[in-house]
Amino acid sequence: MAGLDPAIHVDPRDKPGDDERNDMTEPRTITLYTDYKSPYAYLAKDPAYALARDFGVRLDWRPYVLNIPDFLGSARLDAAGNVIEEQRTAHQWRRVKYSYMDCRRQAKKRGLTIRGTTKIWDTVLGSCGLLWAKRQGDAVFRAYHDRVFERFWKRELDIEDIVVVTAVLQEAGADTTDFAAYAEDAGPAEVRRISCEAEEAGVFGVPTFVIGGELFWGSEHLPDIREKLGRE
Repeated sequence: MAGLDPAIHVDPRDKPGDDERNDMTEPRTITLYTDYKSPYAYLAKDPAYALARDFGVRLDWRPYVLNIPDFLGSARLDAAGNVIEEQRTAHQWRRVKYSYMDCRRQAKKRGLTIRGTTKIWDTVLGSCGLLWAKRQGDAVFRAYHDRVFERFWKRELDIEDIVVVTAVLQEAGADTTDFAAYAEDAGPAEVRRISCEAEEAGVFGVPTFVIGGELFWGSEHLPDIREKLGRE
């Protein structure tokens, strides 16, 4: 999760009554930006599923690939956890260590495993897999999404390996014909476009929920989101 405060963005094109008219023909949509290398995004996954279940909304999952060195510096560890390369201030290290401690504390309550990563991973390929799975239906998407998050945070999945990501897609029930070609060119371009559009709308971190042009950054806003959905 990045930044200090949740950003609020209101699209001037939104007009009163638009949501009500749309509700007559299709479920209300929550756009949710996520990144597999964010433990906060992992913790937000199941509560987001619960929103869809409890309020009958549709979740539009989109990748937003974080540039972690921009705000937390960078570091690389060996298998034993020793720092072998770093470009990170003492303040940034304190933030990183606290973030993992906080996420593990929350994960423990839910029986989830979050192991600190040994480097800052490039999650563009995993995001290509997200978009590929999403186009093949909710069941395929969810099977892929769940497996990638769980295995990545157990250090059981190399999210930069095309063979590994393709195998998870197949396990989730996806047709992976032409996925390698997509992941080579059109996929990364689409991921970049979605990330750029997200930033234009005010997104700067994950998880970010967008409802009717209003942004909610972080799982701590789930009670506010539930209250908002309950009123509408």
